[in-house]
Amino acid sequence: MAVIKTIDLVGVSTTSWRDAANKALEEAGKTLRGIEGFDVLETSATVADNQIDEYHTHIRIRFRIER
Repeated sequence: MAVIKTIDLVGVSTTSWRDAANKALEEAGKTLRGIEGFDVLETSATVADNQIDEYHTHIRIRFRIER
């Protein structure tokens, strides 16, 4: 029987929400095995001088627990 675990991460980028999601996934991949997918839960941004300063993407990563 398989068990899937999830963790939430927020990636940050100065380029785009997609890049922020990729950065979160890349960081998770350094310590997790068996990543099967992720859901984008929320996107947001910080603003400086009336322009987007940082893109934030909140993702929930799914991975299979190995025994």
